[in-house]
Amino acid sequence: MNATPTEILATTLFALAVLHTFSVKRFAHWAHQYPSGSIQENLLHFLAETEVVFGLWAATLFAGIAALKGSVHDAVGYIESLNYTEPKFVFVVMVVAATRPVVKLAESFISFIARLLPMTESLAFYGAALSVGSLLGSFITEPAAMTLLALVLKRRYFDRGIRLKLAYATLGLLFVNVSIGGTLTHFAAPPVLMVATKWEWDTLFMLCGWLRASPGCVFRGIHDLPRPGDRHAGVSGQLEAA
Repeated sequence: MNATPTEILATTLFALAVLHTFSVKRFAHWAHQYPSGSIQENLLHFLAETEVVFGLWAATLFAGIAALKGSVHDAVGYIESLNYTEPKFVFVVMVVAATRPVVKLAESFISFIARLLPMTESLAFYGAALSVGSLLGSFITEPAAMTLLALVLKRRYFDRGIRLKLAYATLGLLFVNVSIGGTLTHFAAPPVLMVATKWEWDTLFMLCGWLRASPGCVFRGIHDLPRPGDRHAGVSGQLEAA
């Protein structure tokens, strides 16, 4: 299958958007090298805003399509022909997942699971959030589960001064676990959702994922945790101090 010029342009701009996302800190650093209030400083600060990255490159895509087609009307027609149901759905779910009642409910559920674990409260909550909590990705979508768990972990640990190395390790473990935990249904993980209809996958078919994903999430969530009595271990000491 040969890619069309529009598809090549879209793929290239998407790659640039991803690179831009990981470079926002660099733009912010460059902005401070110019006088406050100058055009250069304001422009670089604008480019350093993560929220505008994909909107900016989407506008570039629209302009590129108009240039390739030689018609703004054709570019508008292409944009309007796309299906935005999935991104709208994910956006709404993420907004709802970040509300106080939902965060409190999730925290209460994780706390209940944590009380069943034979370890200190702080360690148990950490393990429950990164194991059982990650399975929420199969029900409220992966992006929403990541948002929800990130908010819970931020208030419990990140805001209380854990080491930077542990903070990054926690984020990495969160992303991996939610990515695994989100494959237990056919509607929650974006990669599964894209092929579920075409390949006739349903929730019954995805149930086999429980056999591989559930133990994986659980063991990943607890494998780095020390023994309950080892209060002086690196991770243990930091979590208990939090």
